[in-house]
Amino acid sequence: MTLSKGKSNCMIDVKGVKVGHVTLYEKMDEENTICTGVTAILPHPDNLFNKKTRAAKTVINGYSKAAGLVQIEELGLLESPIMLTNTFSVGAVWQGALQYMLDQTKEIGDTTSSINIVVGECNDSYLNSIRHQAIKPEHAIQAIKGASSDPVEKGAVGAGKGMVCFGYKGGIGTASRVVSTSNEKYTVGCLVLTNFGKREEALFANWDKMQLDTPDGSIIMVIATDVPLYDRQLKRLATRCAVGLARTGSHIANESGDIAIAFTTANTYDHNAGTSIESMTFLRDDHTIMNQLFQAVIETTEEAIISSLKSAETTEGRKGRHLEKAPL
Repeated sequence: MTLSKGKSNCMIDVKGVKVGHVTLYEKMDEENTICTGVTAILPHPDNLFNKKTRAAKTVINGYSKAAGLVQIEELGLLESPIMLTNTFSVGAVWQGALQYMLDQTKEIGDTTSSINIVVGECNDSYLNSIRHQAIKPEHAIQAIKGASSDPVEKGAVGAGKGMVCFGYKGGIGTASRVVSTSNEKYTVGCLVLTNFGKREEALFANWDKMQLDTPDGSIIMVIATDVPLYDRQLKRLATRCAVGLARTGSHIANESGDIAIAFTTANTYDHNAGTSIESMTFLRDDHTIMNQLFQAVIETTEEAIISSLKSAETTEGRKGRHLEKAPL
């Protein structure tokens, strides 16, 4: 039995979460095409450094150039937007997100600590002339400032503009589920950046084999929820993303970066509290909602991946390459 979907069936069903895209597409010449972008996920509308969110990550396969995951693992806190882009643009997006946060929070690096910027990536070099490094820091800032709580645009947009999934056009996908008991009701949302798989591997479609000269591929999976959890519990949620990924047919290839990040909008951490003792309320591990949360993560991850295919459009990239919309 599947769980109920959220109102918009996307990550912004978790109250306070915002998502923004900047998409770049330009035919430069017969050989080169800029086909890439940036996506920003904001856990809440307040200052993300001063009001940190509990978070965790899971590295399913670590062929990745992501930034900021080490501190999430160590401290269990997220203090910046989660940024998504292509492999060669991690530095530029990191720089842009850093500048945005410095402008928002004058004390960073002066009267208080440094900041941990989180950036995930996938390799879009099949369609995008990635060596041109078209993404600049200002594109990251635009994505953050343009983030909204409107239903998320999916497919070949933002960081997903140049991505490939199961040999068809992939990109941004999202879904949500509602978990509840007689007394409680919570939401789980997932957003993915899909760039993995071969046509014959898909378990949700009967596609003929087709050989594309693409890397093994990667996926970034981000889980948002409003359930009061702490980092150990969030890591348990992030781990279940692997099950949703496997349901679609991925076998998590050798040269694949499969990363999951989970955060909660509950139990925020006040950077300026100034107290020696921190207390919070969190869900019991043996509460019946916990298994529903695991199911919600699996269902939303699977559906978000498929939605990235359903929403993407046929796209022409570098060297005249055409990537077709999946026949779903």
